[in-house]
Amino acid sequence: MSDASHIKPATKTAPISRGARIVDVLKRDWQLYVMLLPTIIWLLLFLYKPMYGLQIAFKDYSVFRGIANSPWVGFEHFETLFNNDQFIRAIRNTVVISFWSLLIGFPVPILLALLFNEVLNQKFKKTTQTIVYLPHFISSVIIAGIVIAAFAPSAGIVNTAIRALGGDAIYFLTKPEWFRPIFIGTGIWQEAGFQSIVYLAAIAGVSPTLYESAVVDGASRWQMMWKITIPSILPTIIIMLIIRIGNILEVSFEMIILLYQPATYETADVVNTFIYRQGLQGGQYDLAAAAGLFNAVMAFTLVMAANALSKRYSRTSLW
Repeated sequence: MSDASHIKPATKTAPISRGARIVDVLKRDWQLYVMLLPTIIWLLLFLYKPMYGLQIAFKDYSVFRGIANSPWVGFEHFETLFNNDQFIRAIRNTVVISFWSLLIGFPVPILLALLFNEVLNQKFKKTTQTIVYLPHFISSVIIAGIVIAAFAPSAGIVNTAIRALGGDAIYFLTKPEWFRPIFIGTGIWQEAGFQSIVYLAAIAGVSPTLYESAVVDGASRWQMMWKITIPSILPTIIIMLIIRIGNILEVSFEMIILLYQPATYETADVVNTFIYRQGLQGGQYDLAAAAGLFNAVMAFTLVMAANALSKRYSRTSLW
């Protein structure tokens, strides 16, 4: 008889359960998870726990009865909102301001990053970067003060220039037609420089060999920018665009509160300021919660749609 008949078959090892694998990973990298713990606690306390209060949007909420004891009213508050001309106006203003901010403001950081990448004088480059980054670190209150002072009808630099050219002073911040250009321009000035850091980091990750090969082939700086730099950072641009689309309904609340006034509500009142007036000033917490929930659902829908379209047509997505 062959010796092979005496060979025992190899015993199969029992598969490791998923729970055991998780325990092994926790034991191996427990220091990393301890470092992550404060962030998880912060998320649970300040982002997930407050979601319990979303039910206010479906209740006739009373401060004295509390959330649990307030009676349910279903979608009554949402019906009230969509029959409210001020809320419809706030939605329209939010979409218009966000659309123009996206259309005009989104390319500016990309252009800044491309321009910084082409600057060869390092001293000039660092000085310029510091100047354009600086507004991001200035408080919105100070930024609003600068804008109010610049557009003041009496001593503002803008009206001083208009009068010097023979024109009449314009009360910019009381004119509804001027609020959106001023607000959008201020936002670009404040954030474009800081946002360009993301694209500069993406450009820094482009392989130098691509540029070296292009130089050997006789490509100009302009051709290298269009054929190498922009295509290489396109995935980053798409990701940032998806994030911006997800935040399209989150217009800068602080800046609008500081700059707008009843005379400019027609073009300046947005969903967040409507929520502020109805909730904190008017005491209608349930109606304000319904408006906030609607805002959040629409933002979630937009980011999901943008991500799906990007994944389908460009094969780049957040998840």
